[in-house]
Amino acid sequence: MRLRKLLTALTLSAVGLAMPLAAAAPASAATGKRVVVYYQTQFDNGRYVSPRALTDHATGVTDVIAGALHLNDDGSVTLNDTSPDDPEFDQMWSDLSAMQDQGVRVLGMVGGAAVGSFQRLDTDFGTYYPKLKNVISTHHLDGIDLDVEEQMSLPGVERVIDQLHSDFGAGFLVTLAPVATALNGGGNLSGFGYDALYRDRADAISWFNAQFYCGWGSLQDTGGYEGIIDHGVVPPSKVVAGTLTNAANCGSGYVPMDTLKSTVAGLSDEYPDFGGVAGWEYFNSDPGGTAAPWEWAATMSAAMAG
Repeated sequence: MRLRKLLTALTLSAVGLAMPLAAAAPASAATGKRVVVYYQTQFDNGRYVSPRALTDHATGVTDVIAGALHLNDDGSVTLNDTSPDDPEFDQMWSDLSAMQDQGVRVLGMVGGAAVGSFQRLDTDFGTYYPKLKNVISTHHLDGIDLDVEEQMSLPGVERVIDQLHSDFGAGFLVTLAPVATALNGGGNLSGFGYDALYRDRADAISWFNAQFYCGWGSLQDTGGYEGIIDHGVVPPSKVVAGTLTNAANCGSGYVPMDTLKSTVAGLSDEYPDFGGVAGWEYFNSDPGGTAAPWEWAATMSAAMAG
C-alpha cells in the first residue's frame, strides 16, 4: 500500500510537470472526503421527500445535487418534468436553502440519461446557456454537475465550464459525472475525452462524481478506483467514488453495504486525499430505505473516518 502511494505521487508529479496548473484551487473546491448525495426523486408516489434529514441528523453530508435539469428543444427548462419555478418545488428550495445555511453545498445536475441538453449547449450556446444561468441565479445554487451522457465536443464543454466561472466566480463548483471507465482511458458516454478535458481545465473542475455502476465500474473492491489513479491523470482528491444506494436504482452494480463500507474505508486509508463518495440516489438509500434514507450518508462518513 505504501509502495502504491509512492508510485501514485511520482506519477502525478510527472503529470504536473507536463501540464501547467493554477497555483491554488478555490477554497470551495478543496479536497477532503466529500459525502455527496444525488437528490432526483423529490416526490415518491406523490409524497414529498425532504432532504433536510441529512442535516437534522449528524450525517456528515457535504454536497446535495438536485436533478435533473433539462434544456428542452421548445426553449423551456425543466427539473425532471416540471419547471424549477413551479410552486410544487417551493418547499424543496426552502429546505435546500436551510441546508446551505448549515454549510451544505447545493448543486444542480444537468443532463443524465435524457439526452439533448448538452447537444443544445454545444450547438446553440447563445440560446440555451442563459436559461441555465437563470436557474442557477434564481435558486442560488453553489455549483453545477455536468452529467454528459450524449455526444458533446471538447470545445463545447470547455466553453460551458469557462462561462460558468466567468459568471459565478472561481469558487463556483463545477463537477462532472463520467462513467468510471472514462477516467482511466476506457469506455465513455460523453463524446469528448476526459483526459484531454482535465489537462485543459484541471483547476476549473472541482471534482468528478465517477459512476462505478451499471457496467461502467465497480466498488466491490478498491481495484476500479485504483485503476483511475494509476492512469496518472486525475488525482484522488478530485475523484469521488459514485455508487448506487439501493439495488433498485440501476440495472446492475449495486454493492452490499458491508462490502461498500470495506471498499470506502480501504480507499480512505490508501489515499489520504481520497475525494469521497457519492450516492445515487437519496430517497430510498440503504440501510434505512425510504423510512430513513439519511442513514446512507452517515454510514459513509463513518466508513471514511476509520
